[in-house]
Formats: sequence, C-alpha cells, structure tokens
Amino acid sequence: MDERDAILVQGYAKTRKSLIAKLDNWEDQRTWDEFYQTYWRLIYSVAVKAGLRQDEAFDCVQETILSIAKQSKKKLYDPEQGSFKTWLMNMTRWRINDQFRKRKKDTAMITGEWENDRKTAVIDRVEDPNGDVLSRLWNVEWKKNVADAALSRVKSQVSPKQYQIFDCYVIKQWDAKRVQDQLNVSMAQVYLAKHRVGAVLKRELAKLEDEDDAD
Repeated sequence: MDERDAILVQGYAKTRKSLIAKLDNWEDQRTWDEFYQTYWRLIYSVAVKAGLRQDEAFDCVQETILSIAKQSKKKLYDPEQGSFKTWLMNMTRWRINDQFRKRKKDTAMITGEWENDRKTAVIDRVEDPNGDVLSRLWNVEWKKNVADAALSRVKSQVSPKQYQIFDCYVIKQWDAKRVQDQLNVSMAQVYLAKHRVGAVLKRELAKLEDEDDAD
C-alpha cells in the first residue's frame, strides 16, 4: 500500500467512524453505512479535483452525508424534481463551497485580503452558476464510482476464485488461454465465471443506475 492509499484508508475509517457516531439516533443505520460505502469515494474524488485539500475533502464527505441524512429524514428529496445523480451532485457542490468559504475565512484571518483574493478564481470556478466545471467532474467520477461500487458488491456474492477469473478475463482482458494457465483452471471454469459473475455485475449495475432517474 502506497502513501496515498494509506491516507485514504485512514481518512475513510476516521470519517466513517465520526459520521456513524453522529447518526446514532437515525433509523436504519445499516442503510446509511451502505450509502456511505457506495458514495464516499465519489464525493471525495470530486472534492479533491475541485481544489480541496485531502482533509477538507474528508470533511466534505462527512458533511455531505450528514446533510443528505437530514434531508432524507425530512423527505426533502423529490424524484419528480430531478435525478438522484443531480441531487447528490448539488448536495456535494454546496458542501465543497462551504469548505472553500471556510478556507477563505481562515486565510483572511492569517494572511489578509491579498491572499484571500488570490484564491477566488478556484472558488468561482466551482461556484459557477451553470455548474459546468463541477458537472463535468461529477459525470466522469460518477461513471467510475458506479462501476467500482458494483464490482465491490459483486465480490461479496461470488467465490474469490470466480471473481479472480472474471477480473483477469473480463476486466484485465487476458486471453482465455492465459487465464487458464496462470490460474490453473479449466476453460469451462473461465467461461462459467464470465457468465455467472457477469450476470451478478449486470444486476448490481442496474440497481445503482436505477438510483439515477433519467435527466
């Protein structure tokens, strides 16, 4: 594990623990834990690419999930008003902007208005009323996150061997003979894993994509 991965693991664990503690009084904690597992990296990645530091991005993850939990309890999300994907993006955008505003305030206190003004360009890009920059970031990261989240769910539903075969044959795109030789399996096992794991993956992708109503 490299240094970046270690930071992500530590930050993930710390943020998740703190978040779950704050959600102690909410119903159906397991559902929120699954929601966090599914979307934390998406929120984190977009926050970092929008210009936040790692610590700010983890704060953004926690505050976004907490805001969503509060809105969910009050039933403020209305599918009739737009897709879940867009709603989640807007919730994330507001928390990213909160972090930039906090940074501006802290910076102004320490270095004065010149440094404060110097950082405005980044903030303005994220707060663009049309949301072009953040929307593009979000769409790219959303696709990656859906694929990663679906694969993560698949792992818990198939045997480690079948997933390993699928990973090599389908994801890494080894030819079937190489998979057979490297993993010491039969050709029938290769094709069976492709079919079975592929069916589970398709089902999990559909579940995740169903959360996003067509824009």
